[in-house]
Amino acid sequence: MTPVELSRTVLHAVRRAVDQGELSVAVPARAVVTPPGPGGSGDYATNIALQLARPAGRPPLQVAEILRPHLSRTEGVAAVEITGPGFLNIHLDRNAVASLVRDVLDRRGHGLPYGHSDALAGQVLRLRIPYDIRAEVVADAVGRIVASQGGRVEVHHVRPQVTTPGVESHTPGAPGAAGAAGALGAPGERPPLGSDTSDTSDASDASEVHTDLAEPRGSDDLPSPQDRALEEVRVADGNAGPRTADASEPGPRPDAIRPDRQGNAPEPIDLRPVPAPEDPAPLGPDALRWALLHPAAHDRPRITADLLAQRASNPLFRVRYAHARARALTRNAATLGFTGTPGHLDAIASAGLGLATSAVAARGDHSVIAAPFTDPGAPAFTTPDVVPVSDPTTPLLTAISEYPHVLLRAATHRTPDRLARHLVVTADALLAFQHTVLPRGEEKPSAAHRARLALAEAAGTVLAGGLSLLGIDAPEYL
Repeated sequence: MTPVELSRTVLHAVRRAVDQGELSVAVPARAVVTPPGPGGSGDYATNIALQLARPAGRPPLQVAEILRPHLSRTEGVAAVEITGPGFLNIHLDRNAVASLVRDVLDRRGHGLPYGHSDALAGQVLRLRIPYDIRAEVVADAVGRIVASQGGRVEVHHVRPQVTTPGVESHTPGAPGAAGAAGALGAPGERPPLGSDTSDTSDASDASEVHTDLAEPRGSDDLPSPQDRALEEVRVADGNAGPRTADASEPGPRPDAIRPDRQGNAPEPIDLRPVPAPEDPAPLGPDALRWALLHPAAHDRPRITADLLAQRASNPLFRVRYAHARARALTRNAATLGFTGTPGHLDAIASAGLGLATSAVAARGDHSVIAAPFTDPGAPAFTTPDVVPVSDPTTPLLTAISEYPHVLLRAATHRTPDRLARHLVVTADALLAFQHTVLPRGEEKPSAAHRARLALAEAAGTVLAGGLSLLGIDAPEYL
């Protein structure tokens, strides 16, 4: 159960209490659910009782007592405790955790990988990009992510305007107009790929580009072979590579644009991320792609050698290192004679394991390495503002369970930076958790160790899948 789902669960509990006459309040629009703070317990905590106390005319503790049974009876919730002035601390059902881990691991090599779906099946997104390396990389990543959700992307390159004597020059319409109108699906269905568009282009340079894409047209009014010869079209279906239209090809191409429900081809959407300030090629393929994909499209990427450094301040290194650690845990466990098996995860006390995490990580925003490294050959990382965490399992479970939602939003909003940032969150949570996996000293492997190893392997699977969608290698050793 993700924090978003748990927030809905809390609101449903309030609704049930109101419907049964136990509370007389207006059901709030949202409920805040966070990891428990100092003195708290469980996996998540909410202050909804404190929020409703004044309008209900009751003490917060009394409101919490009313809501507790409604929350406790929810599927996926094992227990609910009340702490402090009225905080509700929620313990999740660990059987649901085992099901999540099993789902991730069972999908490896069988059917759709974890996080992939057919939510956008049948939808086609047409992107219109300039001849720029960042636009190329972002469009490629968008194509991979959209394909993971069952959709398809066509990328069209805009060309410089050509002025011929005696022929009126053509300039396209205002940038972004196509994106605003490009709805790809009927209302009430899956979110269309063309929704929630954003455009970073400057209208002042609209006269500097020329596109051969026509106005919206019917399925029988596709471009002529001569028009197609002016376009370079890359179809991103998860497997296909760049394709160039052939003027000698008769009739519509096999990969012709799929019309929408009204018989019109989807309009192209301008994708124009802020260009890189300098040539990123010297960084190499992996660091190059990360440098161009990790920042949001409206942010200028930083092309710096820091992306090649093996240290905690480098998010790319943390993500790739976390994947390598997950693979190393599997190899080390095999040496000790056990394998990962999804099951019950015992609560892990940080004091006994020397675990630590940053204050930022405790809030769920893992921007730094969340635990010291114990491997002799591991880089020496320093973590500022360190505070103990009662159970490092929760942030990792949250990151894994939210991965499918992140992929779908990255596809529908054409934002691969969402995926890149989520991989950093997942990596930091795994690095905080990794020290609980293997037995220590004379300790023998137990069912809890096998369950923790399975969770680490599931996190490694998520990291590998996410890096693959960004076009970045996930190393076995680092």
